[in-house]
Amino acid sequence: MEIKIGVRSVHREIVLETDESVEQIEEELRNALAADRGVFSITDVKGNRYIVPVAALGFVEIGEGENRSVGFGGTL
Repeated sequence: MEIKIGVRSVHREIVLETDESVEQIEEELRNALAADRGVFSITDVKGNRYIVPVAALGFVEIGEGENRSVGFGGTL
């Protein structure tokens, strides 16, 4: 699953792949938003952990990763 995280005052978004379900991500985000001075944290498929203070969150986009084909698109 591909996740995009927009951070306020940062021009580039964080893009990562995770094995967590949409429900797990949404629950983590809800808990972070409900807490005073909460942080949203998520772990990618490589084991890297991303921790973003809720006050700095611009957006979180949850979507299925795109399967990109490699080739020339012509028929054989």
